[in-house]
Amino acid sequence: MSDPFLSFDIDNPELPHAIDKAALKSGGFPYDKKLDRTEYDMQLYALQKQLVLLQAHMAKAGERIVVVFEGRDAAGKGGTIKMIMENLNPRYNVIAALPKPNDRERTQWYFQRYIDWLPAAGEMVLFDRSWYNRAGVEPVMGFCTPQETELFLEEAPEFEKRLTRDGIKLFKFWLSIGREMQLKRFHDRRHDPLKTWKLSPIDLEALSKWDDYSKARDRMLERTDSKHAPWTVVRANDKRRLRLNVIRTLLDGFEFDGKNPKAIGKIDDKIILSGEEFLKMDGE
Repeated sequence: MSDPFLSFDIDNPELPHAIDKAALKSGGFPYDKKLDRTEYDMQLYALQKQLVLLQAHMAKAGERIVVVFEGRDAAGKGGTIKMIMENLNPRYNVIAALPKPNDRERTQWYFQRYIDWLPAAGEMVLFDRSWYNRAGVEPVMGFCTPQETELFLEEAPEFEKRLTRDGIKLFKFWLSIGREMQLKRFHDRRHDPLKTWKLSPIDLEALSKWDDYSKARDRMLERTDSKHAPWTVVRANDKRRLRLNVIRTLLDGFEFDGKNPKAIGKIDDKIILSGEEFLKMDGE
């Protein structure tokens, strides 16, 4: 039987009703509706005020924060980072979205170019994809050898242990979306003139490699989920709930002047999971 996801023509401006209807609930997402926009705006404003207080704490205490965002294409990494950064000082809060390595970087120790982006005192770096490329997109797309991936999976927990032992606060988020939701978002990008730049040939090729990406993700979570650098998995079909709960998770990791638990709110354990919890479930 042919795969309906592969036979669907993404250039067709009409999105099949079955995919559109199933998108929000795909991948085990626990809600039938997106969070109300007014409620989202109110909660986001309160959380962003708390982020500004966290920024002041970072400067005063010399905190160094690294936040890693991973997930399938169109999972919501960029939009979540944008909401975190919206009211913060870009001099001390930096987005690291590295392009593919150049000829010189390809001959370096794999982690070397990421080290250049690590924060100094009072700084936070948000990685829009990170060194975990070597556990996901690179092996699935054939950009590295199996031996290189295996070496990475051995070295990553040790590399992260060095960071956390030195006092860096490390957060690792995997944004999980369902297959129908990914296709819906790809389709929306294809037919939105302001978003077509977000859709690359590699993104489209990924549609036929869904299961390969799932296997790579599970292997990555199993090998690199550690006590000193645990994974947080976020069910991300609703971008509003995704953004709010990522920010809550960040704020929950610190004590700072003016921290207001009521304003921060409760982390939604229906969509926020540990790596271990996620692997015990059906996954995406």
